[in-house]
Amino acid sequence: MTGQRTASHGPLFGERRGPDRRAADDAAPTLAEVLEHVERLWPRSLAESWDAVGPVAGRPEASVRRILWAVDPVRTVVDEAVEAGADLVITHHPLLLRGVTSVAATGHGAAYKGELLHTLIEHGIGLVAAHTNADSAVGGVSDVLAQAIGLEDLRPLQPAGSGTDAEGIGRVGVLPAPVSLAELAGRVHRVLPGVAGGVRAAGDAEGEVRTVAVCGGAGDSLFDAVRASGADAYVTADLRHHPASEAREAARLTGGRPFLVDVSHWASEWLWLPVGARALEEALRAAGRTVESIVSTRVTDPWDYVITERNAP
Repeated sequence: MTGQRTASHGPLFGERRGPDRRAADDAAPTLAEVLEHVERLWPRSLAESWDAVGPVAGRPEASVRRILWAVDPVRTVVDEAVEAGADLVITHHPLLLRGVTSVAATGHGAAYKGELLHTLIEHGIGLVAAHTNADSAVGGVSDVLAQAIGLEDLRPLQPAGSGTDAEGIGRVGVLPAPVSLAELAGRVHRVLPGVAGGVRAAGDAEGEVRTVAVCGGAGDSLFDAVRASGADAYVTADLRHHPASEAREAARLTGGRPFLVDVSHWASEWLWLPVGARALEEALRAAGRTVESIVSTRVTDPWDYVITERNAP
């Protein structure tokens, strides 16, 4: 399908939650009320200093009956929000993480962001980002990823500068029983929605793994914390050549550990969306408010295909 990629991943992928029809206006929260609950669930204080989280578009008094959840604020997601009649889009990644000098709807270069904002505003759709605050919070991105691959006794990989002992970037946990690196990589592949890049692993395929560190999204800045954690393997995304190469060389001094499992940035964070949607629904329901949640089915991983045949050097 030109311009749109969708994927199937069990009962949660593309799950539409909440009532079958739009909630009555008297039960629908305002955007301001939704933001209050977002702040309680994923406090802004947990966000990294460089991050841009919170509301991007929308009037505080606007009613929110239907929320679309997605990883990326990109054209296909905005189109889906319009088609679905959503009142709000909650994305993991911020639209305006880096400064812009214009939000004109010219669509040229970084100005595509202005064009997306115009579309949202013209259709009365708000936009909210829950990024590193949702990474760090209990029940956030890395918690969901860790639990999906069966880790127990979780603790933060890098504790939050402010917050509780359970909050911070990444998680470290243990498997109920040891598995091989190949088994771990296979398990990771099975729980994630499929994308072109698949799952890559580095290390002895038969090497035993019991303690695992995970970080949803890009995690190659955390290798010092991973080594300090004593993890046998590290599951994260976007491992660049030099940090990965240096980590493998350093691992030669420690029995080859930590092994590396590299996944799609988008896929590693998508798992949190239905969990986040459920948490916000439940918080609003406890306050006497009702929303319908839609978890986007559109794959916004930037890669379309991969060629795996090896040529001789």
